Amino acid sequence: MKSNDQEEKLFPTDEDKQRSLEDNTSNTIKDPDDWTTGDEKITGAQLSYLTTLSAEAGEEVDETLTKAEASKKIDELQHKTGRGLEGQE
Repeated sequence: MKSNDQEEKLFPTDEDKQRSLEDNTSNTIKDPDDWTTGDEKITGAQLSYLTTLSAEAGEEVDETLTKAEASKKIDELQHKTGRGLEGQE
């Protein structure tokens, strides 16, 4: 018979849940400069959202941006327009 220390965990502990949450959060806030695909062409979804934000901010859309550059521009325009910031600050 296994001791309590050797028993398989059937359910995650609160510590396991917190560690998992921290791991998932750290992936979602990775600096665009550190993205391995950051130098690739802007995605369709980024361009669409950037177009919306740019129109609201009265700015031109630069369709030549990379994924990383687009992400930074989206952050900038979200702060300028207030769009998409609910619950982030």
